[in-house]
Amino acid sequence: MLTIKKVEKDKLNLNIEWSDGEKSNFNYFWLRDNCPTAHDKDSNHRMYNILEASKDLTAKESIINEEGKLVVKWSEGNHTSYYDPKWLRENCYTLKNKQKFISPYELWDSSLQSNLKSIEIEHDEIVNSEEGLINWLELLHHKGIAIVKNAPIEKNSGFKVLNRISHTRETFFKTPFEVINIPKPNNSAYTAHALRNHMDLPWFENPPGYQFLHCLVNSAKGGNSSAVDAFAVANYLRKNEKDVFDTLVDTPLKFRDKDYTQEAIRSFYGPAISLTKDGDFNDIRYSIATLDALDCHPDKMDAIYKAHHRFGNLLHDEKYQIEFRLEPGDIFSFNNRRLLHGRTEFDPNSGHRHLQGYYIDRDEIIGRLNYLKK
Repeated sequence: MLTIKKVEKDKLNLNIEWSDGEKSNFNYFWLRDNCPTAHDKDSNHRMYNILEASKDLTAKESIINEEGKLVVKWSEGNHTSYYDPKWLRENCYTLKNKQKFISPYELWDSSLQSNLKSIEIEHDEIVNSEEGLINWLELLHHKGIAIVKNAPIEKNSGFKVLNRISHTRETFFKTPFEVINIPKPNNSAYTAHALRNHMDLPWFENPPGYQFLHCLVNSAKGGNSSAVDAFAVANYLRKNEKDVFDTLVDTPLKFRDKDYTQEAIRSFYGPAISLTKDGDFNDIRYSIATLDALDCHPDKMDAIYKAHHRFGNLLHDEKYQIEFRLEPGDIFSFNNRRLLHGRTEFDPNSGHRHLQGYYIDRDEIIGRLNYLKK
């Protein structure tokens, strides 16, 4: 059992040596802010207001009691805190910041084409077992793509399996939205045209995290689906064409909703590639169809177009892209802010093609997976 071996004070921190030889530094403000009594016992929300402490806050006394807890008597507020060593170790930011970050993402390229079975999962397995649900969520989180097989083909029947995760995200397209060929379309998805690889709704401040395209009918000639792991493409650029990568990270592009039926003007600036605090990929914001007239600085315009051109061509390169045909009962599930999707042109006179689409926010996917794994 891990215990606190020694505790010493300095001007800003309590310095702890653990029984396994590891050392931790705990800032006084951090410790006071995370005192167990600072939180409501039911909601667990922090109730103590750290803003009430003075800038001179320090530990007046610090000992290890007979239960092995760290006891801190504060220099102000007439308060004493008791910290469980297990909690301190689990939340030790000294050790966490020493750890090498490991990305949760399994990047892939066109070689996935020969092993599509590895991203397939049975509808009934998800609906009837927690293990099946975890397997689906892990595919969605780690690979960014999964194809649910043998789902029902009745309209609106996707809700049953999706609600195993959480609630769906509503947009003005409604839920589900109908991916069919219609006259006078307000979106290129509602045509028989080919669609270049793209993300949905890049002109939202927070585009939907995951998308689910449920195939009900696909008897028309053409209309094969394409997908590309844009994180893998971005990773190639980071390693091999750093100038292009940096331009795509540093320069916001402008996107705009061009739906003529809307009584709203939606527009948003965002870089093509955004990163997390760990330098991992956060999302890819890319859609040629809804890119607005760019208005970046004149000195940057040539560089951003050349970077945009290079990135876009790689996102359609056979080396990275996979292509497959959705069958009735398939649900093409993917991370909308990682995976770009498209389709080939289809002939609406040769048969019918009808998909129903749903969105779920990324928080719901990752949050549900974390809960089930715990």
